[in-house]
Amino acid sequence: MGKDLTRQVEAAQAKAVKAAHARAAKAAHAKGAKAAKAQGATSKAAAAQPQLPTAARLLLADPAAVQIEDGHPLDSHSGLGLTAFYYSLVLVVCGMLSANVIGGQVDHALGYTHNDMGPLRKHNPLVRATRVQTLAISSTLMIGLSIVMASLVMAGAIGIMGMDASHLPLLWLYSVTAIAVCGIGALSLIAVFGTPGMLLVTLFYIAMAVPTAGATTPVQALPGFYRFLAEFEPLRQITGGVRSILYYGAQGDAGLTRGWIMLGVGLLAAGLFGFGMTRLYDRKGLHRIPHEVDGPERAAVPA
Repeated sequence: MGKDLTRQVEAAQAKAVKAAHARAAKAAHAKGAKAAKAQGATSKAAAAQPQLPTAARLLLADPAAVQIEDGHPLDSHSGLGLTAFYYSLVLVVCGMLSANVIGGQVDHALGYTHNDMGPLRKHNPLVRATRVQTLAISSTLMIGLSIVMASLVMAGAIGIMGMDASHLPLLWLYSVTAIAVCGIGALSLIAVFGTPGMLLVTLFYIAMAVPTAGATTPVQALPGFYRFLAEFEPLRQITGGVRSILYYGAQGDAGLTRGWIMLGVGLLAAGLFGFGMTRLYDRKGLHRIPHEVDGPERAAVPA
């Protein structure tokens, strides 16, 4: 009894499968016949119409032509749009290094530190200068050195390496200002924090500035913390101004106006912070060398 029931079920399943295949074959045959009939009708209609001109048939085949062009084409020596970033980075580094050199030389000239020249160590007589006076001397020298550094940077980038650049007087003035502001800011940090100030300068001007410059990665694609830093980090402001001068005809709304404003704000903030804190140190009697200690007065002798 069980075997008979199994055979009946298998026969019913086989019959159902055959019926499904038959329906599928019939549907495919009907679809093919319909398509052939439609194609024949289309061919007859096309043959009945007058022959179109070649230009009209080409236009109907591709009615919309898309042409892609650069809105602001760059010159061949523009580094694919990265010369503004690297040029700005050089300006910032020049400001940092100049501040470091000037700070050391001023301290040596005032007799606070030694100066090693090969095997010789020279120590000048101590000149008792306040912290405010020392920072003022260093800042004045920074302004003068920024003129030299900016000229050398432009000569190397444009004259030797052949970087494409326009509006050269404006680029030179902007470069001088950028180096001076970065250098005075670095001098202020060093004057307030001492030796750890150079570490803060490196973090502020390089470590936190490069990711937020908006040169390789748009600022809008950065995390919220970096977008916040990008609002005041010097490298981004300087890059925006240099990019406007190099690529956009020195248009103010392309970043140049913001660059000038932020350089002015940075110079004001550095001056207030540096001179305010050093004046506070002087008023509290926190001199670099106590008055009862006399500095050595020795000429250059072998180390």
